Amino acid sequence: MVLEIINEPDDIKKLSPDELPLLARELRQFIVKNVSETGGHLASNLGDIELTIALHRVLDFPKDKLIWDVGHQSYAHKILTGRKGQFSTLRQKDGITGFSNPKESDCDAFISGHSSTSISVALGFAKARELTGQSENIVAVIGDGAMTGGLAYEGLNNASTLKSNLTIILNDNQMSISPNVGGMSEHLAKLRTSEQYTGLKSGMEDYLHKVPGGDAMIHFLRHAKNGIKQLIVPGMLFENLGIMYLGPVDGHDIEAMTRIIGRALKYQGPVIIHVLTKKGKGYRPAETHPAHFHGVGPFDIKTGKQKAQNEYPTYTEVFSNALVRNAMKNDRVAAITAAMALGCGLAEFKRLFPERFFDVGIAEAHAVTFSSALAEGGMIPVFSVYSSFLQRGFDELIHDVAIEGSHVVFAVDRAGIVGRDGITHQGIFDLSYLSMIPGMTVMAPKDAKELSDMLDFAIERIDSPVAIRYPRGEACIMESDHRSPIELGKCEILSEPKGARVLLFAIGSMVKRAEDAASILKKIDISASVVNARFASPIDKEYLTNAAKDYDVIVSLEENVRSGGFGEHVLSILADAGFDGDFINISIPNEFVPQGSVDELCCDEGLDADSIAKRVEEALGIKEDSDEKKA
Repeated sequence: MVLEIINEPDDIKKLSPDELPLLARELRQFIVKNVSETGGHLASNLGDIELTIALHRVLDFPKDKLIWDVGHQSYAHKILTGRKGQFSTLRQKDGITGFSNPKESDCDAFISGHSSTSISVALGFAKARELTGQSENIVAVIGDGAMTGGLAYEGLNNASTLKSNLTIILNDNQMSISPNVGGMSEHLAKLRTSEQYTGLKSGMEDYLHKVPGGDAMIHFLRHAKNGIKQLIVPGMLFENLGIMYLGPVDGHDIEAMTRIIGRALKYQGPVIIHVLTKKGKGYRPAETHPAHFHGVGPFDIKTGKQKAQNEYPTYTEVFSNALVRNAMKNDRVAAITAAMALGCGLAEFKRLFPERFFDVGIAEAHAVTFSSALAEGGMIPVFSVYSSFLQRGFDELIHDVAIEGSHVVFAVDRAGIVGRDGITHQGIFDLSYLSMIPGMTVMAPKDAKELSDMLDFAIERIDSPVAIRYPRGEACIMESDHRSPIELGKCEILSEPKGARVLLFAIGSMVKRAEDAASILKKIDISASVVNARFASPIDKEYLTNAAKDYDVIVSLEENVRSGGFGEHVLSILADAGFDGDFINISIPNEFVPQGSVDELCCDEGLDADSIAKRVEEALGIKEDSDEKKA
C-alpha cells in the first residue's frame, strides 16, 4: 500500500507520478472506513482527494500556509501531514478535530469551522508576509458554496490590491450542503460549461507561447478590459476585480492540477484557480446523496445506512412538522434558510410551499435583514438556523430586526452543546446574545411537545421578534403529560413539594436534568421544586420575586455560557427581591467547549443530574453549618 509510507509532512514527494492515483484510491478507502466508525463529514472530503494530493506535491509543510474554507474538507490533508495514526480518534473526546486546527498541527495554518473566511484569512497572512519579508506560499481553498457568503467578496475586493502572490483555489462541486443557489452559482455554471472559451483560450495560449513576443501578447490579452474573454464568457467577475483567473480544470486530474498550481504560485498578484470536483466521489452512496453524506454518524459501508436509529423524532423533525402545520393554515408563513434546507428541517416545507421558501445561500446576515423586510411587507418569516451560525448575523439582529420591531421567528437549531463538531459549532452563546437585545422574546422548550406549542405561540400570539432555541438530536419526551398553555413571560411549575427548601429553575434542555436531579435529592430526603422557566426573555419576574421569600437555595440551570446568560438575569431579579439564600448558577464556564459526545461534555461541564444534586447538597451543608454557628 502506498499510504503506508505516508507518515510525515511532505512524504508524498517521495512517490512517483504513477503512484498518485493509487494513493488517491487508498485515501478514499481509508476515509470511508474511519468515518463509517466515528461519523464525520464525508462527501466533501471524498471530493477533494486529488486536489489535496496536488497541493501537497507543490507546497512545503509546515512552511507554506494552506487555508481551508470550512476545515471539514481537510481530512486528506490531516492524513498526509502525520495524523494518519490518530485518525481513528476523529471527532472523539481528546481526539483529532473534524476541522483544521493549528493547536493540533503546525501544518494547519488557521482554525476554520464556519464558511467564507478563507480569502480574508489568506490575505491577512499574505500582507504579514510582505511586511515581515518572508517568502512562504499562501493558498486558500474555498468551495463554491462558500462563495454565496458576503465575507468572501470582501476578501476578494481587498485581495486585488496585493502585489505579491496569493493563490485561491475555487473548489467547484455545485454544492455547499444543499445545492447552491443564486447569481454566483449561475456564473460558475457558465464558466463550467463554456467549452468554446476554454478551448479557444488553451489553444491560443499554447500558440502564443511559441512565437516571439507571445508572452507579452498573453499578458496584454489577460488584462485588456474588452479582451477575448469578455466577448465569449459573460461577466468575468474575477479578472474585472484584478484577480488572475485560471481554469476551469478537472479537479480529479492530479497532473493537470499540479501543473496549474505551480504556474499560479509564480504569478505576482492574486490568482484564482477554478477546479471542478464531484462531491462524494468514489463512494456511490455519497455520490448519489451528497447532502445526506455531508455530515453523518457511523454508518454501514455496504448500504450507506446509519447504524444508530433514533427511537423518537429529532427536535429538527418536530420543528419541521409544526412549521408545515402552521403554513397549511396560514399562507403568510414563510421559511428562510442559509443553505441548510435539509439540516434545518425545511425540505418538506420547500416541497409543499416552494413559493414561500427562500434559500439565500451561506449568508446569515442577509437572511436576517431579508426576513425583517419580509415581515414588514406582511409575511411571517421563520428563519431556521444553527445557533453558532446565527452569530454571523448579530448586527442585523439589532439594527434590522429589533430596532424595527419586526415579527421574525428565529428557529435556533443546535442550541447548547452539539458534541463532536466541537469548538466552532457549540451553540452555547445564544441565550446571552439574544436575551440582551431589547424587545427580543427568547424561549426554549423542555421537550418535543413544547417546541411545537412554542412555534404556534411565536407565529400566532407575538407580533415582535422572537427566538426559540432547541438542541441537536433526539427530542426529549417528558414522562409527565403536563402541558399547560404558554403565556408570555410566564414559567411553568412542574413540581412543588410541600416544605421544599430548594428551587430548581431550569430552561430548555436543563428541565429534564432538573427533574432527574430532584429525584436524586429525594432519595436523601431533600425536597426540590422544579420549574420550567420557558422564557429567557422576558423572565417570570413575579414568580422569582415570590420564590425569593420561600426558598433557601435557588438554582438556575441553562446549557449556555455563564456570562450574560439566563442565570445572571435570574440572579439580578433575586437580588432586587432581597434574596439572602444560596444561589447556584448551573451553566457553562466562560470558556470554549471542545469535542466529545453530548453526555461526556455535559458531565465535564457539571450539567448532568448527579453534578447538579451534588452542588445542592454542598449548598445545604454550608447553610446548615452557618446556621449552627449563628446559634
